[in-house]
Amino acid sequence: MANIHPSVSAPPNTVRANAYIAPARVNLLGEHTDYTGGLVLPMAIPFYTQARITPATTGGYRFSSEIYPAATREISLSDQSPRIDDWSDYPVGVLHQLQMRGIRPSAFDLHLSGNVPFAAGLSSSASVEVATAYALLATANASLPLEEVSVLCRAAENEYVGSPCGIMDQFAIAAAKAGHALLLNTRTLEYDHLPMNQGDLSGTYIVVCNSMVKHSVASGEYGVRHREVMEGQEALLKKFPTLRDLGDATLGQLEAARADMPPESFLRCRHIISDNHRVLQAREAMFAGDPRALGELMLQGHSSERDDFACSCEEIDFLVDTAAALPGCYGSRLTGGGFGGCTVNLVDRAQSAPFSKALSDAYKKAFSIDAEIYICEPVDGAALRNTGGLHA
Repeated sequence: MANIHPSVSAPPNTVRANAYIAPARVNLLGEHTDYTGGLVLPMAIPFYTQARITPATTGGYRFSSEIYPAATREISLSDQSPRIDDWSDYPVGVLHQLQMRGIRPSAFDLHLSGNVPFAAGLSSSASVEVATAYALLATANASLPLEEVSVLCRAAENEYVGSPCGIMDQFAIAAAKAGHALLLNTRTLEYDHLPMNQGDLSGTYIVVCNSMVKHSVASGEYGVRHREVMEGQEALLKKFPTLRDLGDATLGQLEAARADMPPESFLRCRHIISDNHRVLQAREAMFAGDPRALGELMLQGHSSERDDFACSCEEIDFLVDTAAALPGCYGSRLTGGGFGGCTVNLVDRAQSAPFSKALSDAYKKAFSIDAEIYICEPVDGAALRNTGGLHA
């Protein structure tokens, strides 16, 4: 049977004041939209990275971890250390971004621990970045609005680590609210907390299924998809100069510009524009407390990722199709970058345990892989948890 984690607990209330935690996240709708000014609908889930910070015993900065291999890195106070392509680039990149903003912590030892599944599309790297940011701000006796924390963590990943991610992960991990999903406009950073605990939605769990696969094409294909999206967006903006990005565009405008872009770009942009619309429809469903309407939008979103964005794979499609046919499941889709990783499922609470077992058993029979299944409720983000130095 799969490893089932019902409502994985946060670290206890005894977490010391020099330890800062940040959750993982899962995205309900709005995938590959956050680097084109689009809308996303993530929520924080109860897996955590903890950054424990103490004054240094030496004259520099020391980063250590029990999460990753090669678990120690030391740099001097003045060192502008280039990236070394391992886990430590994430916290070091955050330090560099703070220094660029004139925030220079005194010498410290930073130790990372936690239980966020690695390379599963649940934003383990962003969780490290946000936990690190709050720890370093505290030791420097400084503070920043959560919007600025999210922006600098994204900059650390874009400019130092070299990953062209959008801002969804960092923002959701900072700004999430228990019992709610987060509707974020990734261009303006305006956001709203949408209820997952209203009407019939209060009788559901989010069940995350980790396929335990990540296909080798993923890293290269991400870059290809990004280029195809940008080519389509450029053609669309050329035809409609008043548009700022795909976040403003309609499907009608995209159709009008179809002949001006490669076929692949048209499909990628169609996914993004339609997913932006699905996020707005999901807002209505959530305020109505309607799990059936929300679940149908999730299924539509997966079809769009599979057919238009072409970022699914055989294992993920099997999990979505199987889940959708099981009792108690309202909707299912790929979450994260694609080519493996996790599915997110909206499931009736009373059916969540048998649903999880049936999905795991079917997957094991089809692929001889033990999926990991996490039964979750939305939790607070790092900004709320760090108030006053207590984190639970």
